[in-house]
Amino acid sequence: MRTPAKVGLSKNDRETLESWVRKGTTEARLRERARIILLCADGFRNDEIAEKLDIHQTTASTWRTRFLSGGIDALGDAPRSGRPTVLKPEVEKRLVDLTLTPPPNRTHWSLRHMARIAGVKSSTVRQVWAKHDLKPHIVRTFKLSKDPEFEEKVEDIVGLYLNPPDRAIVLSMDEKSQIQALDRSRPILPIRPGLPEHQSHDYKRHGTTTLFAALNVQNGEVIGQLHERHRAIEFIAFLDEIDVNTPKERDLHIIIDNYQTHKTKEVKEWLANHPRFVLHFTPTGSSWINMVERLFGKLTEERIRRGVFKSVPELNKAITDWLDAHNENPKPFRWTAKAADIIRKVGKYQRIYRTLH
Repeated sequence: MRTPAKVGLSKNDRETLESWVRKGTTEARLRERARIILLCADGFRNDEIAEKLDIHQTTASTWRTRFLSGGIDALGDAPRSGRPTVLKPEVEKRLVDLTLTPPPNRTHWSLRHMARIAGVKSSTVRQVWAKHDLKPHIVRTFKLSKDPEFEEKVEDIVGLYLNPPDRAIVLSMDEKSQIQALDRSRPILPIRPGLPEHQSHDYKRHGTTTLFAALNVQNGEVIGQLHERHRAIEFIAFLDEIDVNTPKERDLHIIIDNYQTHKTKEVKEWLANHPRFVLHFTPTGSSWINMVERLFGKLTEERIRRGVFKSVPELNKAITDWLDAHNENPKPFRWTAKAADIIRKVGKYQRIYRTLH
């Protein structure tokens, strides 16, 4: 029997190949090639390697030759010879049309399902989708405001962000309601080398709280107050809190949403007695324009989502401590989008939506 060419491995090459075999993230075909070369280096013939790895003898011979000619770098996929596949226009059009129409009894196409139904290779479908930037597996959410005063409100609020009035404070305000005090059913397993933190998927509910927050757009400071509920009486109590904690000589421009609690008779009477408070209502369905939502997102990510709370008072203390720490070194969020750009983009999506419906 013909003796195959010997394969010699440096220490670094052997360590690299062994790491490819050991790691679970290594691509299967690359792991197989690494095993072939390691067995070659250990003196096994191609037929012996084929039997050990349950592969064809030609496969072992091919990768032995590749490695001898190009080293580890040659174990990757080499470019195939020949002309690339040219799609027929009628096939391409058919695949595009199919993609734009969901299949029966499914919400969207998968690569293999379309290839099977269309009678083509998966690579052909992938090629068409890449060419036309079609991604059936992706869905994004959207919400278009129906507020008839959308443009005026956007210009007003963005103007407050980019050019706040002289001698005035701009506050972005909202309530984060129904914050749950959740306690995991089992103790948390802390992070360890090689293992992330583990939490049980089930939990116990211990009640909810509501955070009223007003973010100072200019300096990033936050005035916060916690309540069991978020009615007009709690909203007025929070306005009192803001009144006490801001300089009396400064006007207050408050950006706030259209929640009915903010427009009750009692609130209007309170505002009439406190003329330095000026409310600026966001367009309906446009919470993204209220900058305090970014603060709520940060609070959720840093303190609430993975927190464990055995009671509402414990949850309230955690939120209060987080706000205190934030105010020790406050940093304002920077608004950069211009009103005209926002209005133009929203108008574009409204036109697209009308066209499709």
